[in-house]
Amino acid sequence: MRIFNTLLISSLLLASCSDSDEQNYVSCHTDVAMPEGIEAAALTAPHFTFTNLSDGRSSNYDGTVVDATLLPGLYDVSFTADAVLDNGAKAVVRASRQSVDVTTDCTVNLEAYVLTSSDDLIISEIFYTGTLQSSGKAYTGDQYIKLYNNTDHTLYADGLTIFETLFLTTQKFEYTPDVMADAVAVDALYTIPGSGKDYAVEPGAELLISDIAINHRELNPNSMDLSKSDFEWYDESSNPKFADVDNPAVPNLDKWYCYTNTIWQLHNRGYKGYGVARIPMDKDTYLAQKKYDCTYTMVTNAGSFPMKKSGYTIDNAWISDFVTLSEEAAYQWQVSASSLDCGWATCGIAGPTTRYGKAVKRKVVATENGRDILADTNNSTADFISDATPSEL
Repeated sequence: MRIFNTLLISSLLLASCSDSDEQNYVSCHTDVAMPEGIEAAALTAPHFTFTNLSDGRSSNYDGTVVDATLLPGLYDVSFTADAVLDNGAKAVVRASRQSVDVTTDCTVNLEAYVLTSSDDLIISEIFYTGTLQSSGKAYTGDQYIKLYNNTDHTLYADGLTIFETLFLTTQKFEYTPDVMADAVAVDALYTIPGSGKDYAVEPGAELLISDIAINHRELNPNSMDLSKSDFEWYDESSNPKFADVDNPAVPNLDKWYCYTNTIWQLHNRGYKGYGVARIPMDKDTYLAQKKYDCTYTMVTNAGSFPMKKSGYTIDNAWISDFVTLSEEAAYQWQVSASSLDCGWATCGIAGPTTRYGKAVKRKVVATENGRDILADTNNSTADFISDATPSEL
């Protein structure tokens, strides 16, 4: 009798747990509005991915319209499919939305776009973490960004702007006005000088752009020699305690704007996005027309507080490449339109203190006549190697 009662109780508990689990799931109806000239019925391999932001687990569904069964939570929703354009060219169709609240039955409508490859320089590597000295203390100043010509023809770097986002990937707020569908909010812009054809970049060639273009090994044996950089960004600091170092043998970027009055460095934990753009106006016109002031509400245990931020905007149409950085435990949202980037790369996968001496590097997907072809699908998660060894180290 005791065995029978035990089995009965166990069965009831299992049934109860099963019923409870079934009640926890919610339905998410999702469909996609196609780009002009593309019919949903003509797509091949249409696929949805729902990624739970709390545990990183993904649920996958095939089709252009799906009813997903999900546990409640916040999800990144992405769609991809193959298509053939009117001219016969093969293309990838993509759509996505970040931080979708799936706590009750819901409907999610996505707007798709055709993924296109950049015909300008792209970011091939970002070294933002810095290195460690033998004492274990962090060493800064040896950060750099590499740009790469992924095309089969010569490009010119003159006038290309490198920028950093105003917003953090680890801190999401509802900003007003919300410009993200059309532009990226930025807090630093540095432009490569030149009259138009001063700095040629051949197919498969790179440009090394450093914070401080010196031989850092002389100060820290664990660092690298950046004295042969193509460019450096230099700041005239208002505080002598935070003075910059200028290598006169290396051309400086033209500083259009930066939020700091001292020296600008890449976020050393990677909580920002970085990109390159061709801004179709001069600096003075840009600064006069593209100022961005926004408001948001910060909610804390002490209450809600109205806040302000200021920077500038860069139109999405001007941006040739964009890379999102974050940390797995801290990531909250994309700081650009999904057409620019729908993923993120990171350093410090095993923990934030392991990031030093690591970089994010774009993957090589093919070799053509001795020239590396790098991944460029506007998805930093797929396109980049996280926790990579810096090429200059």
